[in-house]
Amino acid sequence: MAKKKKSKKGKDAWGLDPRKVINILREAGKPLSSQDILKTLGASKKDKHRLKSVLHELMDKGKVYRLKRGAYGLPENLHIVTGTLEVQRSGVGFVIPDDKRRQDIFVHPGNMDEAWHDDRVAVAVLPGRKGRRAEGRITKVLERGHKTLAARLLRRLGDYYLLEPTEPRIKARFMLDEGDVGAEPQPNDIYMVEVGDQLDQGIWEVKFLAKLGQEDDPSVQEELVKENHSIPRAFAQHVLAEANALPEHPSPQDWEGREDLREVSFVTIDGAKARDFDDAVYVEKEGKGWRLWVAIADVSHFVKAGSALDREARERGNSYYFPQSVEPMFPERLSNGLCSLNPAVERLVMVAEVPFTADGQPGESKAYNAVIKSHARLTYAQVKRAVLDKDEKERTAIQHVMPMLEEAERLARVLHAERRARGTLDFDLPEPEIHFNLYGEAVDITPKTRHFGHQIIEEFMIAANEAVARMLTEAERPCMYRIHPSPNPEKLGSLFDLLSATELADKLPKVRGGESVSPLELQQLLDAAEGTDFEFLVNRLTLRTMMQAKYSPQNEGHYGLASDCYCHFTSPIRRYADLVVHRSLKNYVAGKDVEALPGPNGMKNLGGALSDTERKAMDAEREILKRLTILFLQDKVGEEFTGVINSLADFGFWVELEQVMAEGLVRLSSLDDDYYGYFPERQRLVGERTGKQLKLGQRVRVTLTDVNLSRLEVNLELIEPL
Repeated sequence: MAKKKKSKKGKDAWGLDPRKVINILREAGKPLSSQDILKTLGASKKDKHRLKSVLHELMDKGKVYRLKRGAYGLPENLHIVTGTLEVQRSGVGFVIPDDKRRQDIFVHPGNMDEAWHDDRVAVAVLPGRKGRRAEGRITKVLERGHKTLAARLLRRLGDYYLLEPTEPRIKARFMLDEGDVGAEPQPNDIYMVEVGDQLDQGIWEVKFLAKLGQEDDPSVQEELVKENHSIPRAFAQHVLAEANALPEHPSPQDWEGREDLREVSFVTIDGAKARDFDDAVYVEKEGKGWRLWVAIADVSHFVKAGSALDREARERGNSYYFPQSVEPMFPERLSNGLCSLNPAVERLVMVAEVPFTADGQPGESKAYNAVIKSHARLTYAQVKRAVLDKDEKERTAIQHVMPMLEEAERLARVLHAERRARGTLDFDLPEPEIHFNLYGEAVDITPKTRHFGHQIIEEFMIAANEAVARMLTEAERPCMYRIHPSPNPEKLGSLFDLLSATELADKLPKVRGGESVSPLELQQLLDAAEGTDFEFLVNRLTLRTMMQAKYSPQNEGHYGLASDCYCHFTSPIRRYADLVVHRSLKNYVAGKDVEALPGPNGMKNLGGALSDTERKAMDAEREILKRLTILFLQDKVGEEFTGVINSLADFGFWVELEQVMAEGLVRLSSLDDDYYGYFPERQRLVGERTGKQLKLGQRVRVTLTDVNLSRLEVNLELIEPL
């Protein structure tokens, strides 16, 4: 029997290029039947089934759409857009188009068909009035965002068990055959399942993959959040094999061509629980100013572009941090070993060396490859005791680096003052920290401890990032910038309108429009509000005007840092963007291309992909904090708390509790003293009969009435305003 001719890439077995079909439809300017397409191709009727195969392939990818009468058309001509569905907690959704030039498309819950959160879909754009956000109706699910997911067991139904997704934004029910489960399950057991065929409207068959455990176990919560957000976990064997083939320590051959800085008293300063150390610092007094050395682990020396380790890191984008676990960007052999600046061992680094004047102005910076040996692994608490608190016992214990640390504090304070003067925004909002007992149960949620010991490292990392960005920009080398756009002009205008009738009116910027308001003007407004009745309101509403920072090969500046040139250079162990910057810096130092970098379009696409993985990490972090907060509050239902109103809506308001770092919702339906109207422009709720007001920043007393883990809800009732 004659062998079938192998198909070429992009073509089916009989040589039809799918792109040719798309071009035919585009040139026709109207929908065509399969017969019309065959005729244009000059093919015979016997090739019809082969054409249908190509058309189905294009439909699966969302590149061609089939009309009810059997004709085929292009999505863009049919006002059909492909993209990813993001469902909100409220139930409404937004399709994020594949074409990044298009705006998001609003989807009402009744127009979602059988689509789930994170699915890639085709959405028909509905006719609407000009100026309004586009609205659409989902016409097809092109690809499930979750082929496997975590599900909660609800109850038994005959020979099956009924389950629901732990992701509340996926509205579905699952049927699991009892024969797949094994041991008798319990309600609220969490299972990993693989989605199968649809059985009925809103109901799917699933296959058992694994049992995670009971829902109230914090470790189970971490696992299901990782699954809900498609967080990468175990490394593939070929990636681990490549990591294991690397040496445990760099050899003297690796030091060749590097500055030998092993005698310089570099130190690392991190949290007590940190295991990977990718930055070390050293400061020296120089005349009336200082000289700063920031040494960053040289990951790019061991991880070459295109290698298995590099491809895996690029896919992950960054490390993912959870209260009890970490999913690292690189295997531990690199992140905790070869590329970690552990004390008293030689490590390869890239150094940014920056001189500063007495008032914190940077001089001519330089970068180079080096080898160092960290002289101390310090914690933030140690630095606080020794440098800030002047604790003699601690100072004696680290006396060999004390003179350097004291110069480091002086320089950091000067740099901090200089950044404040140029307008760096500082909202000073506390971050929650969850405390666990020996059994892994959450026992408290408190603000993370923060002091100037943390600020020392933060100032030095910002300084190094700016220095590297300036060097690459001036040398016209590629750079993956960290950019932060100007605030949302509409939200900023609403804030200024709200404050124009208050005692802060004379502190408002004279020019009110979006990009024309400088970071310095906003910081001056925050400073003016400090200590007044408007402090909470101004801080929160200003924060809500901020856009999300992202990665881009185009330098647009960083608004929040009031920096005109900024990148991420200091964490190549946990951020792929930093690794890209290291490779470009290597080329700059060498004066030639010794490291491979993507081209302009590749850098643009990479910047978008890395911004997406960062967002995924942030969303997962927020969800696990919410889930663990609900677990912590379960045995506190009925207790009274005081708190501050931190957000309002037309159906209620959220209260940030003072006794514990948590927030909950007071629904207007629970208020029986009046009917309340919402006035967003004044950020308050007003009683129609009594005129009673509830406003942003107001202290209240509330009762915790209910927590619901499946819906991620914390519900409160108002006792009284304070």
